[in-house]
Amino acid sequence: MSVEESAVVVIGAGQAGLSSAYFLRRFGVEAVVLDAEDGPGGAWRHRSPSLTMDKVHGIFDLPGHPKPADGGEVRPAAEVVPAYFDAYERAAGLHVVRPVRVTSVREGAKGRLLVATDAGEWSGAALVNATGTWTRPYWPYYPGAATFAGRRLHYADYRGPAEFAGRQVVVVGGGTSAAHVLSEIAGVAAATAWVTRRPPVFRDDGFGEDARREAVAMVEDRVRAGLPPQSVVAVTGLTYSTIVREALAKGALHRRPMFRRITENGVEWDDGTFLACDTIVWATGFRSALDHLAPLRLREPGGGIRVDGTRVVRDPRVQLAGYGPSASTIGANRAGRMAAREVHRLLTTTPAASSALPAA
Repeated sequence: MSVEESAVVVIGAGQAGLSSAYFLRRFGVEAVVLDAEDGPGGAWRHRSPSLTMDKVHGIFDLPGHPKPADGGEVRPAAEVVPAYFDAYERAAGLHVVRPVRVTSVREGAKGRLLVATDAGEWSGAALVNATGTWTRPYWPYYPGAATFAGRRLHYADYRGPAEFAGRQVVVVGGGTSAAHVLSEIAGVAAATAWVTRRPPVFRDDGFGEDARREAVAMVEDRVRAGLPPQSVVAVTGLTYSTIVREALAKGALHRRPMFRRITENGVEWDDGTFLACDTIVWATGFRSALDHLAPLRLREPGGGIRVDGTRVVRDPRVQLAGYGPSASTIGANRAGRMAAREVHRLLTTTPAASSALPAA
């Protein structure tokens, strides 16, 4: 099978991937974007139909082509964002190939990186990885989970409140995802309980630009040290968003500390307190989807991948956009610009890579 060659391979066509491809194009660098989805929209394609645009944190405009006005309609984010990304890909003239599922990235010939997929192989002088986190939902372990007779699901599988009618539901997690579930199932479910490892922090400052920059900086400090990143949302706390206000109005945000174990019919705390339930929703976040990069041995002893901006310290040919501080809409565009700039610098200063640039 032949190998397709490109100056740069971008993996993932979410916000960070599209932003990176846009800025690479501005630098005059050829890039192909490989996307595992059947159509545009990235992880937004899989969000619950009940998550409407008035409930999301806000979708930042992609560079060069702002999103159209919504006309006052309240529509599902799973429809609005993919439609915007679709129009953006065409307007920006980006080369997106889908569905293509990347299986590994390893050392190729002549200092290039070889990207193996279920649709063939691509070779690039540099790589921008923008695979995000949605495909890696985090399920924490608690004793007794295997004995639970009810239903366990992750927020990634949540599709609205209807299926919880009459159920006794425990929602685990201290972030916006947990608040989203509780805001919708309270009053539909027979009973709800909210459980978190740490007491939740509510912000009433509107989470403006200064607070956003501070949150991004905190996550950057971790990844610069080679530690696994926290999500930006994990360090921002809960703002009084539409979702949180709805959950508060329904009395659904009375937090309980984390239980000790799961039983066949419920959960139990250290002091012996028992709560019967037949459903547990794990709104416990996601981890970075980076297994395909394992052959490059990029991880540090601390378990994370050390990056300077978006550049991987162990291998400057690799940029991580959508990792750590750019794993949300807050930092994705900034990361795309930074990744493109780093790739352009690599291609113009490294003899082995400079041949990937078009002739002047």
